[in-house]
Amino acid sequence: MPNRLAHETSPYLLQHADNPVDWWPWSAEAFEEARRRDVPVLLSVGYSSCHWCHVMAHESFEDDTTAAYVNEHFVAVKVDREERPDVDAVYMEAVQAATGQGGWPMTVFLTPDAEPFYFGTYFPPESRHGMPSFGDVLDGVSRAWTERRDEVGEVAGKIVKDLSARSLAFGGDGVPGEPELAQALLGLVREYDAARGGFGGAPKFPPSMVLEFLLRHYVRTGAEGALQMAADTCEAMARGGIYDQLGGGFARYSVDREWVVPHFEKMLYDNALLCRVYAHLWRATGSDLARRVALETADFLVRELRTPEGGFASALDADSDDGTGRHVEGAYYVWTPAQLADVLGADDAAYAASYFGVTEEGTFEEGASVLQLPQDAGVADGDRIASIKERLLAARDERERPGRDDKIVAAWNGLTIAALAETGAFFDRPDLVERATETADLLVRLHMGADARLARTSKDGQVGANAGVLEDYADVAEGFLALAGVTGEGVWLEFAGFLLDIVLDQFVAEGGALYDTAHDAEALIRRPQDPTDNAAPSGWTAAAGALLSYAAHTGSEAHRAAAEGALGVVKALGPRAPRFIGWGLATAEALLDGPREIAVVGAAGDDTAQALRRTALLAPTPGAVVAFGAPDSEEFPLLRDRPLVDGGAAAYVCRHFTCDAPTTDPAELARTLAR
Repeated sequence: MPNRLAHETSPYLLQHADNPVDWWPWSAEAFEEARRRDVPVLLSVGYSSCHWCHVMAHESFEDDTTAAYVNEHFVAVKVDREERPDVDAVYMEAVQAATGQGGWPMTVFLTPDAEPFYFGTYFPPESRHGMPSFGDVLDGVSRAWTERRDEVGEVAGKIVKDLSARSLAFGGDGVPGEPELAQALLGLVREYDAARGGFGGAPKFPPSMVLEFLLRHYVRTGAEGALQMAADTCEAMARGGIYDQLGGGFARYSVDREWVVPHFEKMLYDNALLCRVYAHLWRATGSDLARRVALETADFLVRELRTPEGGFASALDADSDDGTGRHVEGAYYVWTPAQLADVLGADDAAYAASYFGVTEEGTFEEGASVLQLPQDAGVADGDRIASIKERLLAARDERERPGRDDKIVAAWNGLTIAALAETGAFFDRPDLVERATETADLLVRLHMGADARLARTSKDGQVGANAGVLEDYADVAEGFLALAGVTGEGVWLEFAGFLLDIVLDQFVAEGGALYDTAHDAEALIRRPQDPTDNAAPSGWTAAAGALLSYAAHTGSEAHRAAAEGALGVVKALGPRAPRFIGWGLATAEALLDGPREIAVVGAAGDDTAQALRRTALLAPTPGAVVAFGAPDSEEFPLLRDRPLVDGGAAAYVCRHFTCDAPTTDPAELARTLAR
C-alpha cells in the first residue's frame, strides 16, 4: 500500500512511495505527529540520481523488518534536496559541523521541534568499514530518546545555538578590486593540477564558475596564465571519460584525478554551465574543440533532458540495467573490446579501442572501459570515426536507458536558457534560441505567479508547492537577461526586473548580505545564507551578477548598489578561497570592466545592423550587455536617444557613464570592445 509520498510531484519522493516505511513529506503535520506520539523524527534527504541513496533505499527502506522498527519508533520524513534546498542546506551545515563531512543520502535525527541531535549520511545494513549498521543507529537513537531525554535536549539545543551564532565575515565595505582578483588568481595557480587540468585531487568536479572567472580575467587583463588554465582544463575534461564521447554531455564528476572514470549521473546544471563555458572559450579563442563540445552539449540537453512542456529535466541517473537484470552504475555508457567487436567487426573494433582507450583490463569495472580520447591517439580518420560513433550510438540506444528525473527546477532551467540562447546566437543555431525561448515561456506561464513570485519546481505541467529560493530568482533572471540580449525582445528584460525587484524586497539583509530564503519563507532552525558556490553558482553571487547586468541595461542605481553590496563578501573570500566563489569573482571582473553597455540601433533586416549586433554579442568583454532595436524603441532603455548615423545602423558603447562616438563599422566596434 503506498505511503504519504504517493501524491507528491518529486520523482525522488515517488521512488519511495511504495516503501514499507511510512514516509511523510516535510510538513508541519509530520512534526505534529512526532509531538503527539512523543518520538523523534528520522529525516532522510537525497535526490533521484543519487547512487548511494538508491543503495540505502534498497538495503534498508525496502526491508520490512527495518521499516517496522522505523515506523514504531520514529516519524520518518523524506526530502528531495532539489525541491527543498533550504532544508538541505540547514541540516547539511549541522552534519558537516558535527562530523567534518557531508553528502547524500543525509540521515539526521530531530526532535519534534526540528532540532537535530544525531547525524550521518549512508548507513549500511550491517556494520562495516568502521560504520555502524543502520539498525544499530536506529536502536541507539531510540534508546537515547527514551532513556536520556535530557541529554538529547541539551545536545539539540547546543547545536541550534551554535548554528544560530555563525556569521559571515564580509571583509568590510567596498567591492573587490585588482588586488583581490590578482590574489584569487594566485591562489588558483597554487591549487592547479598542471599535469591533468582542474584543481585539487580526486574526486574532481568540473570547476565551471572558476573557468568563467579565468576567461573573463584573461579577456580583461591579457593574463595568458589564466587562459591556459581554463583552456587546458576544458580540453582535459572534453578528452576524458567525464565527457560522453558518443552522445555529448558531462557526468557529474570524476572519481579520479585524470577525468577518466565519472560518477555517471548527468545533471542539468552541470551541462548548462559547461555548455556556456565552452561557448565562451570559443568566443575568446576560436577553439574548434570548444565549438564542438558546446554544440554537442547543447544538443544533448535538447535531445535527452527536454520535457514535453518545453522545460528541462533535472538529471539522468547513474545506474541502469546491464542486460542481466542487475541495476549497475555506468552500464549504459561503458564498453568491453568484445562489445565493440559485436557492433563494429574486428577491424573497426580494434581501431575504435585504440581511439577511445578501451583496453582488455578495462578502465572501469569488470573489464569494461569508459570511452575517452587519449592524447596520444594520433591523427584519426574522421570519416571512419564518424561511422564508428554512429554505429556505437545506435547500439547503445538499444540498451536500457538510465532513469530521468523529470522535475523542472526553476534555477537550473534559468541556467539552461542562458546557455542555449548564447550558444544558438554564437553558432547560428536559431533552433537552440527557440528552445531557450520556449523554456522561458514555460517559467513565466507556470512558475511565476501573478505577483512574480517563483515556484521552485514543476513536473508534468503541475507546479510544485515549494517556494523559489534566491538561486531561482537569480538564475532565472540571468537566463532572461541573456535571452533579451540575443533576441532583442525587451519583454525578457522586463521579466528579469520583476524577479530582481523581489530579490531587493525579500532577500537582502543589512550590509549587502543576501539570504537564501525570502523574508516571508517558512522559518527553519536557521535561515540559510551561503555565498560560496557548490556545483552551481550560489544564489548570493548569481544575484549579484544578474543585478549588475540589469543595472547596466536600465541605469538603476538601486540594483547596482545591491550588486556592489553583495560583492563585499567576494572581497573577503576571493583571495582566501577562490575555488569556492568563482561566480563572485567572475561578477567582480564584470564590475571592473564596467560592464560595457552596447546599444545597436537599426532595422532587423538591415545587413549592417545584423553585423553590428553579431559583433556585439561575440565581444568577450566581461558581463557586457547588448540591446538591439529601432532608434528610440521602447524595448530597451539603452536604445533611448540613440539615433541612426547618416540614416544607417550604428552601435553605441558606454561604460562608467562615458560613451564612445557611435560607429557604423563592425570592425571598428570590435576594436572598441577589445580595448
